[in-house]
Amino acid sequence: MSENIYDPDFVAGVFDRCSSAYRNWSTIASFGMIRAWRKACVKGLELPPETNAAGVDLMAGTGEVWPHLFSKFPKISKITAIDISSGMHKQAIDRLHKSKEDRISHHCANMLTTDLPSATADFAISTFGLKTFNASQHLTFAQQLERILKPGAPFSLIEATDPVEWHLRPLYRIYLDSVLPQVERYFLNGAQDFAMIGTYTRNFGKGSSVLNALQAAGLEVKVKFFVGGSAVRFAGFKPITNGHESHPEHAKARLPDRRVQCCSQR
Repeated sequence: MSENIYDPDFVAGVFDRCSSAYRNWSTIASFGMIRAWRKACVKGLELPPETNAAGVDLMAGTGEVWPHLFSKFPKISKITAIDISSGMHKQAIDRLHKSKEDRISHHCANMLTTDLPSATADFAISTFGLKTFNASQHLTFAQQLERILKPGAPFSLIEATDPVEWHLRPLYRIYLDSVLPQVERYFLNGAQDFAMIGTYTRNFGKGSSVLNALQAAGLEVKVKFFVGGSAVRFAGFKPITNGHESHPEHAKARLPDRRVQCCSQR
């Protein structure tokens, strides 16, 4: 492949083209596991159940995680959804969440360059967008995440991985690299966009570049793997430094012993 698969325009094009089929195809392709992983991502957010926090969904896609967020935290006051793909935003607006549209703000923007105000988010969440960044972009992502979060605010990020130590990895790779592309070509008129999942997950590995980037940005983070290491969650918070006081809900949320404008990056 001659294109730079991490170029923002390339990524936007991939998800614009597959946006209309994304919800159903991702569920089928993951044998339904993607729903459980989204719930696990929400579980990683350490907020009180009655919170009225306002947060950000980074690389939000069609907003598949929002029902889980509103189920666990029904009084959330606002979600700012950031995604580079206008097609994904359109699907989120047209097909989902109309009853919550007054609490969801859509920003078609590159997460790596977004100018959202600093220290304004009570929480941040992201589901399955990290693999579309390379290691240097992960550093920028982590810096942006740290900048946007309020001191003490939690975050939870989840991504599909390449489970190199899993005994079922050979079958997993055959499925991602060979079976899915063929099924996509047959059922989606020759499309090859979902086939990029195999390439992105192989390059993403176990997500070590994300962990390194989050730690380099000064964020506290814990890592948890799911289903033989085929998905990974990075959950943590932005530490409170001298001169910054915690939002009251953030203070309650942390466990005592635990360590938009429209544009053209998912």
